[in-house]
Amino acid sequence: MASNTIDAKMLAKMFLAGAKNLESKKEWINELNVFPVPDGDTGTNMTLTIMSAAKELITLGDNPDMESLCKAVSGGSLRGARGNSGVILSQLLRGFTRSIKTMDTIDIPALADAFERAVETAYKAVMKPKEGTILTVARSTAEKARELCGDGAEDMEIFLGTLLEHARYVLSQTPELLPVLKQAGVVDSGGQGLVEVLSGAYDAYLGKEIDYTLTGDAKEESGPKQDGQAQADIRFGYCTEFIILLSRNFNIKAELDFKAFLESIGDSIVCVTDDDVVKVHVHTNDPGLALQRALKYGALSSIKIDNMRLEHQEKLFKESEKRQGGIAQAAAVEGVPAGTDAALQGSAQTAEPNLPAEKKDVGFVAVSIGDGMNEIFRGLGVDYIIEGGQTMNPSTADMLEAIEKVNADTVFILPNNSNVILAANQAVDLVKDKKIIVLPTRTVPQGITAVINYVADLSPEENAEVMTEEIGSVRTGEVTYAVRDTCIDDKTITQGDYMGIGDKGILTNGTDLEAVTLGMVDAMMDDEVELISIYYGMDVKEEDAEKVRAVIAEKYSACDVELQFGGQPIYYYVISAE
Repeated sequence: MASNTIDAKMLAKMFLAGAKNLESKKEWINELNVFPVPDGDTGTNMTLTIMSAAKELITLGDNPDMESLCKAVSGGSLRGARGNSGVILSQLLRGFTRSIKTMDTIDIPALADAFERAVETAYKAVMKPKEGTILTVARSTAEKARELCGDGAEDMEIFLGTLLEHARYVLSQTPELLPVLKQAGVVDSGGQGLVEVLSGAYDAYLGKEIDYTLTGDAKEESGPKQDGQAQADIRFGYCTEFIILLSRNFNIKAELDFKAFLESIGDSIVCVTDDDVVKVHVHTNDPGLALQRALKYGALSSIKIDNMRLEHQEKLFKESEKRQGGIAQAAAVEGVPAGTDAALQGSAQTAEPNLPAEKKDVGFVAVSIGDGMNEIFRGLGVDYIIEGGQTMNPSTADMLEAIEKVNADTVFILPNNSNVILAANQAVDLVKDKKIIVLPTRTVPQGITAVINYVADLSPEENAEVMTEEIGSVRTGEVTYAVRDTCIDDKTITQGDYMGIGDKGILTNGTDLEAVTLGMVDAMMDDEVELISIYYGMDVKEEDAEKVRAVIAEKYSACDVELQFGGQPIYYYVISAE
């Protein structure tokens, strides 16, 4: 018979079981995305977030104490958080663990308190909380826990089972709270993810046999590539990562001193402090020096050292084999005559960093994907590009690493995707030695407009105000394809249809790519538009894109119409009107 309290060992099993259950359902959760686009990623984002915490937790062994467990779950999920759903999940875990970290065991009243603290923390992280989402499921479950506690609940098994049943009921009601869910015929994907975590945890409490082995998502987190990490000339050969379990005061001065030491022996430095744990990443030629200095501040765990030169040689060998076998095919895809290296050179250029040698006042980090898009940002002076966005949302840790690499007192972050803004904002609170300003850019065209409107003579605050105002005038449309049948925005959509998606919903759909694209532009236009910018993706031929540009230019002759190669995957066209 299960106990009516939960100790650290049981809580660890419950957490890992919840993570495993979520991981097993991630593709199904991805398919619950309201918009039937090929990059639905709620399940992936939540899984990568919770698996980052699971990875920290398993380093504690089979008998963790409650405080260490809470630090691992809170810190791991915080650094691994990606996407809105992942950030909210990390904040729920952060609030929950802060409530219980000083306890040896958790009883029903303590659980009710922890659920309330979790919800309070998550709601604070979201600027405009929306009902009918993961937040609703979490809040209502916390309210049910308090109600049961007030009614004198004493049996933990019944208590947890009732909470899970209630969470499932609230999830089933999310379409009644969000009409767009009802029209699409789905429940909220983030709420579904949370229910899967609770369901797995409950199974573990009941003693069901569960495979706790972590898969690749936890062992080696798969995330967006960062610009400049795979240079042919590797200056520092060992990628060194470890965690410091602090045993002495690690104040701002100590942190700055430690970072300065790391900078003296290497680069690519990330040093993230979360309560009494410090996560460290550095590229160096002498990992022992980094470890020796870190021991001044506490014990070390999760030490990982990779020989990047050896890995790079292996990668070059594989790429050489691939290139020799597939260069003719690559040339045909890109429209380049066989025997030329243009396509390959284009992809190689995206790996070259544009980092300042000396410290400057202001720097920029942009989230972008596609060779053309990346080159546009570099040409505008962006210092560091995190490859990701629509097809893979960067994590908070990705943001922190990018910030570290930009040698500037103030760093502007351009998320360029509504699902990346929360992760960027979460990084702000973890950076102590730089001023970080997150501009609320929701699309790549908004990010481009923001950088164009930066004025060196203005203060960072004044620039933030000007750039934020300017991005408000940018309308964006994106053309992709539907991965399932659905009905949304009063439009019946069939799997395989092309869709033109605007800032607030689906504008057009149909079976003809050019017609859908032109219809989308028509829906975006009004008399105030002066500039139309067309970015064509990796799956669009230049001559086809030129035809689209010519039709738009003829129809809207009063506007300037620009055509540029974006190279973005999945989205055939990204078009802005401003």
